[in-house]
Amino acid sequence: MHNFKDLKVWQKSIDLAVDVYKATSLLPTDEKFGLISQMKRCSVSIPSNIAEGSGRGRSAQFKHFLTISQGSAFELETQLIISNRLELLNDELSADLIGKTTEIQKMVYSLERKLI
Repeated sequence: MHNFKDLKVWQKSIDLAVDVYKATSLLPTDEKFGLISQMKRCSVSIPSNIAEGSGRGRSAQFKHFLTISQGSAFELETQLIISNRLELLNDELSADLIGKTTEIQKMVYSLERKLI
């Protein structure tokens, strides 16, 4: 078992989720059940799956949850790109959030590789 709170990738993904919640507050309310809901859900899914997987007894199970976390990170990146192209999020904020998401994707991948 890993202490998920000690994992840098978990810490950074918590920060990203908070940033996404703040950013989605800037989106129009008619997106409440569309992009806002999706972006919040997958941003929370990233650290949640890291935490859940770390509590599993075997590395194979942890790796499975890291894979789910990785999928959520790619989903979030896609939604950020869409939000930017629709001009719902400005270029600077989108680039910042996408950069943070990409960093987390790399960190999750690295952690997965260490569990092999």
